[in-house]
Amino acid sequence: MTEPPQFPGSERKETIDRRLLELLVCPLTKTPLEYDEQNQELISRAAGLAFPIREGVPLMTVEAARQLDENGKTP
Repeated sequence: MTEPPQFPGSERKETIDRRLLELLVCPLTKTPLEYDEQNQELISRAAGLAFPIREGVPLMTVEAARQLDENGKTP
C-alpha cells in the first residue's frame, strides 16, 4: 500500500502508540505525561514542559522541550 502524496505546507499528523504513552514519564519529575495530538507533544504539567514528537519519536530531553506558559498551558 502506498502513502498518500504530501503537498507543500501540509503536515501529516503522527499518532503515538497508547501503550508507549502509558510507559513514558517526565524525565525530571517522573510523573505521567499528557498527549497533545494537535501540537504533537507530550506535556508534563508538573515540570511545565512540552516534549516534541518528531516522526513518531518522542524527544524526551530537557534541551528538546519547550516551556509551557505560566498557567501550564500550551499555545
